[in-house]
This record gives sequence, structure tokens and C-alpha cells, in this order.
Amino acid sequence: MLQENWQKADARSSGSPTVKRTKQDWGDARRISLDEFSRRKGKGQFATVVTNLDNSSLLEVVDSHKSDDIIEVLKRQPEQMHASVEEVCVDMWGGFPKVIKEVFINAEIVIDRFHVMKLVNKSLNKIRLKLGLTGLKNKSLLTTNNRDLNDVERVELSELFQQSTVLEIAYEFKEELRHIYESNSTVKSGLAKMRRWLKYAGLFFADIANTLESHLPEIANFFANRTTSAVTEGINTKIKLILRQSYGFATFELMREKLLACSMRMNSAPLRPFE
Repeated sequence: MLQENWQKADARSSGSPTVKRTKQDWGDARRISLDEFSRRKGKGQFATVVTNLDNSSLLEVVDSHKSDDIIEVLKRQPEQMHASVEEVCVDMWGGFPKVIKEVFINAEIVIDRFHVMKLVNKSLNKIRLKLGLTGLKNKSLLTTNNRDLNDVERVELSELFQQSTVLEIAYEFKEELRHIYESNSTVKSGLAKMRRWLKYAGLFFADIANTLESHLPEIANFFANRTTSAVTEGINTKIKLILRQSYGFATFELMREKLLACSMRMNSAPLRPFE
């Protein structure tokens, strides 16, 4: 049971105020993800997780979301582990490229598709609010994929567009971007499509146009292997569950040890720490 893993982690840390840091064997990690999570909600205490996207496992937890700190911890792993990584999927936080270039020298940077769509949806929602079209229902209609709307919602969306042609066009650009992501494109053709899309969509999403433009090559790297951070988001959700049910940890190292001890079960069973 999962409780046994917790007890093993406790045993490693008992008898000493300082937990000895154990090294993780990353194995043959080819595609990984870097992401952050909040150790304490609303406290601004962020940690960084490293995830193996191919086997849905947690590789490392770093007690910082600063690039230099992340680099220092990750460089403790053998160089051959760094060299074997081919892709690193991340969001558009400015510190990640530095980490990847210094630690994973052979890896391509892939900007996570869902973070890009989240950014576009956020910009689309700003347009809605500026037009005075308030209400959570309107927000849901705009940000939900068109193919997932039912007949009633499609009628409601059409009625919403009757109030603003600008909003309708912006929505169509959002949907076009989703279609580009779902197309059978290569990195080269995907990048070309993205650039054409941004040339016109940027007129509506002006607040994020420069951000997207500066990251387009890394965004288009998605088309090489269609790599996303979906696995990491799932692991982060389970980490938050562990943190809630544990009522806090005395030290970061104890938290790290327990999370890594539980990681072998994260992709195979629901987390029930107190079975």
C-alpha cells in the first residue's frame, strides 16, 4: 500500500534533523518536463518538479523556482543522464531556457501546447470583458473547444457574437490555432502556419502577440513528437492532494523524500496516503 512508501520515507529521515538527500536514477529519460507548484497556497513558496513524460514518473523535486538553484540541483545527476534527454517541455517562464541550455545540452525546448492555449483564452476573455459581456457562462462558451459545445450552447454562442463581431473574429482565431495544433504538420510547416496565424491574430491578441512571437520556434517544436506537459499537470494535482492530506512537512527534504517514494505509484493507483 501507499502508506508503506510513506513509512519507508519516514524511516530514511528518522533519528536525524537533516534528511540525507537520495539520488534518483532517471533511467533512460528522453522526454521530460519542468514545472512549478506552490508548496503553500498563497504563501509564494514555489518548488520545481521534473517529470519523465514517457513513463509518467516524478524524477526530482527542487526547493526553488529560480533558474540558478534548479541548475545547481540538476547538475548533481550524472552527465550521461543529462545528455540522454532529447526534449524538455515547459511553459513560457523566462528561467527555463537557461536551465535547459546549461543542463540538458542535447535537448530541444518544447513550449507546452496547453499553456499556449491558456494564454490565448485569457486574452480572448479580456476582449469579452472590455466589451462589457460579463458572466461566467459567456466565458465558458468562449474558452470551451467548439467541438465540445452542445446544440444549445452553440445557439448561445451565436447570440453572443451578435453583440460583437470583434469577439467573433477573435474566437475564430482561437479555434484556428487549435486546428493548427491538431493538424498533421511537421515542425517546419507548423512554424509557418503559426507565423501566418500570428500575423493576423496578433491584431486581436495584441497583449500576448510579442510573447508568442518570441517563443514561436519552441512552440512549433511540439510538432516533432506532439509532446505536452499533461502528465506533469496530473502529477502536480496528486502532489497537491498529498500536501493537503499530510498537513504539512517539517522540512522540504522530508517532503521531497515522501513525494519521490510515492512516485512509483502515481501513475498506477489513486493516492490514499492514510490507507
